[in-house]
Amino acid sequence: MKIRDQLRSAANVAAPLVGATSAIRSESTPPGVGAASVRPSNWTAKQIGRIKPLIFLLALYPVFRWIALGLNDGLTANPPEFLVRSSGVWALVALCLTLAVTPLRRLIGQPALVRCRRMLGLFAFFYTTLHLLGWAFWERGWSLVSMWHDVLGRTFITIGMLAFIPMLALAFTSTQGWMRRLGRGWQYLHRSVYAIAALSVWHFWLIRAGKNNFFEPYAYGIILALLLLARVVYSVRQRRLKP
Repeated sequence: MKIRDQLRSAANVAAPLVGATSAIRSESTPPGVGAASVRPSNWTAKQIGRIKPLIFLLALYPVFRWIALGLNDGLTANPPEFLVRSSGVWALVALCLTLAVTPLRRLIGQPALVRCRRMLGLFAFFYTTLHLLGWAFWERGWSLVSMWHDVLGRTFITIGMLAFIPMLALAFTSTQGWMRRLGRGWQYLHRSVYAIAALSVWHFWLIRAGKNNFFEPYAYGIILALLLLARVVYSVRQRRLKP
C-alpha cells in the first residue's frame, strides 16, 4: 500500500509539470506548424516562372561560350568543325536534361517543375538545328545533292536525320494549341523523345567510332538508360497500384 500511495503522489506532482510543458510548447509553436509542416511545400507555377529566365540564360551558355572563344581565337584550328561538333554535344546535353525533368519532379515531389521541360526541349531542338545547319553550310555548302548523298551513303548522317525529323515534329507540336488538338495522341507522340535520344546517342557513337573515342557516347548512353529505367519502374508501379 505504501508503494502504491507513493506512486500516486509522484503522479500528482508530475501532472502539473507535464501540463505546463504542453502549454509552453503550444505557445511557442506557431499555428499550423507540426509534423506535416516539416515537409517542404510544393512550388507554385509563379515560383517556377521566376526561375525560368535564369534557366533560359543558363541554357544559352554554349552560345556565350562560342562567342567568347571566337573573340579570343579559341575555336581550335578548325572552327567550323568545332562548332558543328560542339552544337551536337550540347543538343544531347539539353535532350538528357529534358528527359530528367519528369523523374526529378517525382523524386523531390515538385510537380510544378514540369513547366521547365518544354523550354529545355526547345533548347535541345535549337542546338540540334544549329548542328544540322553547321553541317549543311560548312561541310556541304548548302548543296542539296551533296546532302542527299550524305544521308544515303553515310550511316551516322542517316541516323542523325532519323533523329532530327521526329524532333522537328515534337517542336512544332509543343504548344498548348497542338496539345488540345491531338488529345491523348499528343502524349504518345512526345514519348518518341526516348527513341530520338537513343538515335542521337547512336549518331554520336558512330561519329566517335572513327576516332576510337567512345567515352562520351557510353556516358550519355548510360544516362539515357537510367532515365528510361526510371520511367519503366514508375509505369510498372502505377499499374500495380491500379485495382
